[in-house]
Amino acid sequence: MAPAGRKCLCHEVQKCWTTKTIEVLTECAALLFSQVGAGALLGGSVLTGVTALSSDQIEALPYGFDYQGPLSSFDYASVRRGYQVYREVCASCHSLDRICFRNLVGVTHTEAELKEIAADIDVEDGPNDQGEMFERPGKLSDPLPRPYANDEAAAASNNGAIPPDLSLIVKSRHGGPDYLFALLTGYVDPPEGMELLPGLYYNPYFGGGAIAMERQLQDGQIEYEDGTPCTTSQMAKDVSVFLAWASEPEHDVRKKLGMQTAIALGTLCLLTGYYKRLKWAPLKTRKITYTK
Repeated sequence: MAPAGRKCLCHEVQKCWTTKTIEVLTECAALLFSQVGAGALLGGSVLTGVTALSSDQIEALPYGFDYQGPLSSFDYASVRRGYQVYREVCASCHSLDRICFRNLVGVTHTEAELKEIAADIDVEDGPNDQGEMFERPGKLSDPLPRPYANDEAAAASNNGAIPPDLSLIVKSRHGGPDYLFALLTGYVDPPEGMELLPGLYYNPYFGGGAIAMERQLQDGQIEYEDGTPCTTSQMAKDVSVFLAWASEPEHDVRKKLGMQTAIALGTLCLLTGYYKRLKWAPLKTRKITYTK
């Protein structure tokens, strides 16, 4: 049997080693978690792209357009004004290939108004009986007219830059309508020491800051049909809403159908649950007794 003093010493040594082991394990765990956290942050930064501080453009603020709510629809007065801005300002350079005049019926104009608008343009059609192409007045089934016959003509008229088609511009740009609004209203003088090449303009919301499109919107540039004050921000907002609609014409129908589907499925679930209890509750709760 070991002496009491030796027992006490062994106990103290064991206690000391246990404490040291716990401290070492705690430090290792903390180091491991810190490394895992750093790796997660690094991986997240790699997956999500460059950080805002190292970007060469300013991130557009979330302006919160009305239609972006889960149960919200487009403001069609704004869509109509936006189409007017596109038609009178943007259509001279940018196409809208995925939209036909018929898509605008009941959205921006009545059928009669759009027939009149479409008839103002000449569309090449054919061939006729002699095998020749001919021109005719536009119809509702025709797409909105392109400003240039091909990309080469577009580049020749814009110092080598081809204006993009605007049909899906909202979906193809990070920030969507917020980016478009910021871009159209964000033209400023270049910072001190920055020199731009001829034909380029400074816009901090555009990647690199140098954009080939000069400022297009000015206060009072057009006159709205409904009397809305024609400011730069109002025109930028309206054309952003119109292009958001153009990229998603089924937006309102999809939300309406989704709500109807959710209501129908919810009702079906309630009826199914009630039927399940009605059918199986007596079977699951019945009690069987045996008598002699």
